[in-house]
Amino acid sequence: MKAGPLRIALFTQSVNPRGGVVHTLELGHALHNAGHAVTIFAPSVDGAAMFRASPCRIAPAHVASNASDTVSMVQTRIDALKTALLANAPASFDVLHAQDSISGNALAELRQEGAIRGFVRTVHHLDDFSVPRLAEWQRRAYADADAVYCVSDTWTSRMRRELGVDAVTVTNGVDLKRFTARRDDADTALLARLGIVGAPVVLAVGGIEERKNTLQLLEAFALLRRTHAQAQLVVAGGASLLDHDACTRRFFERATALNLAIGVGCPIVVSGPLPDDVMPALFRRADVVSMVSVREGFGLVVLEALASGTPVVVSQIAPFIEYLDARVCCWAQPRDAHSIALALRRSLDAGGGIDFSHAVPELLLRFSWTASARRHIALYRRQLQLTPA
Repeated sequence: MKAGPLRIALFTQSVNPRGGVVHTLELGHALHNAGHAVTIFAPSVDGAAMFRASPCRIAPAHVASNASDTVSMVQTRIDALKTALLANAPASFDVLHAQDSISGNALAELRQEGAIRGFVRTVHHLDDFSVPRLAEWQRRAYADADAVYCVSDTWTSRMRRELGVDAVTVTNGVDLKRFTARRDDADTALLARLGIVGAPVVLAVGGIEERKNTLQLLEAFALLRRTHAQAQLVVAGGASLLDHDACTRRFFERATALNLAIGVGCPIVVSGPLPDDVMPALFRRADVVSMVSVREGFGLVVLEALASGTPVVVSQIAPFIEYLDARVCCWAQPRDAHSIALALRRSLDAGGGIDFSHAVPELLLRFSWTASARRHIALYRRQLQLTPA
């Protein structure tokens, strides 16, 4: 086993704010703080910088422009990551760690070509692809890895049971310095410029997607407005590489049918990706954060909201039921708009009974990026024993 600091390359799919990219940056930061040398590889379209500064070295994989279709876009990013790694002496790294299917395929191809010995992969969640090429890319990215990690026991079990992959769980963390309940005087003015003026404000993070269940949340919000006429729904984020245009069109069409205007200061604000420094203020400003997804790897937004002192409404499904209970969230049935609306109302009534004094702090202390980094290092060293660099 190699002693001392490791040289680690982390690979992510984008420089834009998205759950998997945030995970990569936070993990890299924690590994750096633990004394390891970390380089983060990420496709960069037209020279775009990583959305958040990092103490780690950032190695952009240059992509000329966004492709016209998803398959072409994925292929260009795979090729860009391969080129970037080959230009950065792949043999100098002890660990090559892919966080997604795009980077997993880049490393799988380099392994097949004999350019690297192997790699490890984190699976956050798997998607259902109707396009055979995308489905095969998704499969290869975990099947060709030397080791597979998952961010929840739910996905570890699924990988083992359904796919025969001997995965292990390495959970997320939450940055308790970045996300706090201490309101800044600038919060209100900052968010007012974005038209976030509702009373109350319901926040959903991740954009408009089928997986995020945004259409069902819209129906629930319309029901909530019957008792909370000034309520405002804010849908933030959405820097996805996949095509969600059809879902977005249905969302806008249904909002029009419900007589809910969308725009700055309107009942619904669809902000798109926001500057990184706005997100903590937005979590603090919200009266409730809705995470009613039908599929998640872990659901980091829940912990970020609770760390900000904001109640959460959460789908009563795995993986959430692994680590949450009625003391720290308001449960909802994600396929039932009435259930979601009821949970939203409950959360707005004295915080839905969420125990911010004891249960929430205890929950947050269970998840730290320092602990996640420590677990990663142990797994890296074990893998180096099996597959020496």
